[in-house]
Amino acid sequence: MHRLPRCLFALFAVIATFVPVVANADPGRGSAIVEVRPLGGQQYRVVVYSAAMNRPITLWVSHPDRSAPTLYLLNAVDGGEDGGPWNVRTDAARFFADKPVNVVVPIGGRASYYTDWAADDPALGRNEWSTFLTRELPPLLNAQFHTTGRNAVAGVSMSGTSALDLAIEAPGMYQAAGVYSGCPSTSDPASRALVYSQLATFGANAANMWGGPTSAAWSAHDPVLNAARLRGVALYISAGNGGAGVHDTLADPSIGGNPATLANRLSIGGTMESVVNGCTRALTDRLAALSIPATEVFHAGTHAWPYWQDDLHNSWPVFAAALGV
Repeated sequence: MHRLPRCLFALFAVIATFVPVVANADPGRGSAIVEVRPLGGQQYRVVVYSAAMNRPITLWVSHPDRSAPTLYLLNAVDGGEDGGPWNVRTDAARFFADKPVNVVVPIGGRASYYTDWAADDPALGRNEWSTFLTRELPPLLNAQFHTTGRNAVAGVSMSGTSALDLAIEAPGMYQAAGVYSGCPSTSDPASRALVYSQLATFGANAANMWGGPTSAAWSAHDPVLNAARLRGVALYISAGNGGAGVHDTLADPSIGGNPATLANRLSIGGTMESVVNGCTRALTDRLAALSIPATEVFHAGTHAWPYWQDDLHNSWPVFAAALGV
C-alpha cells in the first residue's frame, strides 16, 4: 500500500487551528464531544473523548444541513493515520456533498479490527472500539448533528471484517453493511494466521485482541460462522480476483505512469486480493446457503484504493435504500 506523508496531516492540523472551536462537554464526566471545527462546506473535524479508551478520538464528519441517517466508514489497517483516511484517499467528501446522509470517518484504530480487545496491548494501548462505535459515539452524534438513528457501516480490507462484526454485535443498529476487499473469516487456522500477521506488522499481539488461538472469541467474531445474524441487514460485498483490472494500468491516476508502482500493485496487491477473494466467497457461499440476500460484486482487480472508491459509489444505492433516503 502506498502511504501519504505525515506532513500532509500536520498541514491540515495547522490550517484547522485558525477555525473556531466549539467545546460541548467536560470529558471528566464521561464520553463527550469536546471539539467541533468547521472545515468548509459541510465538513467538520470532530474530537470525541472516549471514556472506554480514555483518550480523544478524531472524526471527519460530513453533515448535511438537515436531519439525516449516518454512514460510518472505517479505515484500512493503518487506521487512516499513515496512508490517509477515507476523505483523503477517495472522493468521499465530494461524492457525499449532495447526499442526505451524515458520513463519519474515525481517524485511528490501526490494527485494531475496530473491536473490543481482551487486554491492553503494549504497542497499541487500549482498544474498545466496538464500545465506542456502538454505545459511546452514536448518542453524542445524535445530539450534535440531529441524526435519525438509522445507520450503515462499511469497511475496507481489515475493517471490512469489522463492519460485519459490528452489525452482528449490535443487532438492529445498522440497517446496512458493506465489506470492500475484506477477509470475513477469522476462526479457521489460515484466517487466524492472517490476522496475527497483520497485527504483527504494527507490533501488536493478536492474543491481546481475542485471546489465544483456542479462545472462543475468535469464533464469536467470525462473520462467516455468524452469518445468520446478518439477516435483515442490507449487504454489499465486493472483492477483486487479484489479476489486473481497470485501475491496474500505467494510465490510471493512482499509478501515474510509474512502472515500479504498477509492478508493486500487481505483485503485492494482487496476492493480497487473491487471498481476500477466497475469504469473501466463503461468506457469500454461506449467505446463499442461509438464503440471506446480498449485493455481491466480484471483479478483476487488486487490493487498492481506487477499487474501494468504486465500491463506495456502487454501494451507495444499497445503503440509501436501507437508510430510507
